[in-house]
Amino acid sequence: MEAICNTCMHHCRLKPGQKGLCRARVNEGGRIRCENYGRLTSMALDPIEKKPLRLFEPGSQILSVGSYGCNLRCPFCQNHEISMADASAAETIFLTPQELADRAKALERSGNIGVAFTYNEPLVGWEYVRDTARLVKEQGMKTVLVTNGTASLEVLEDLLPWIDAMNIDLKGFREEYYQLLGGSLAVVKEFIRRAAGCCHVELTTLIVPGENDSVEEMEEEAAWIASIAQMPLHITRFFPRYRMRDRDATETGQIYRLAVAAGRDLKYVFVGNC
Repeated sequence: MEAICNTCMHHCRLKPGQKGLCRARVNEGGRIRCENYGRLTSMALDPIEKKPLRLFEPGSQILSVGSYGCNLRCPFCQNHEISMADASAAETIFLTPQELADRAKALERSGNIGVAFTYNEPLVGWEYVRDTARLVKEQGMKTVLVTNGTASLEVLEDLLPWIDAMNIDLKGFREEYYQLLGGSLAVVKEFIRRAAGCCHVELTTLIVPGENDSVEEMEEEAAWIASIAQMPLHITRFFPRYRMRDRDATETGQIYRLAVAAGRDLKYVFVGNC
């Protein structure tokens, strides 16, 4: 029996045994199952600023974990070894939500404040995020989500009671650019709008030469952000990666020019990779 996955805007229609575009969700007996549940490819105690979050618990550390899979196809992905992998290609360990929450609590003496779901797109395995975040909150710790913001609002609503902060990728401000990446600007904007009303949100825009690097586009993006809330915006520099090695790194001067443009509407603008 075919089944439709409603986790994101792709609404993959899957035959029995077939995986979705994200490579992490599968039709098993007519029901969609999160195949990467509890299967971690990466784990590190990181500074919170690396997420990046600058105005949430500054100076703290957070246990950062990732799995495999992603529902976008960004040609510049810096974690493509795991985000573009499936179960057969990703080397994983299995931790139950309780085991991960306990590991986070044990690291509290090292300055850890909780768990950050990052590295790949965590919302392709949102059930594991939800189940773990509940336990993390019960232990008095924080949960952070680093996401591309392309999950459905239904998924977001299930998660919001347990999430303390997010960094959401706003990859550009043109629908055609999002289509190039396999996504939807409209979906991300609605995700950001809803999340911003419920938890701490910071945004990141990676500036790719020739794609989303105009001052005019940044001015439009910053004005839209400011119309919702004064969310911090991280403007970061592109370096050739993965399938986008056909251009040079973004000029540092352009990053700063875009930061100045964004700063006309936004109080908190940070530059990265410069």
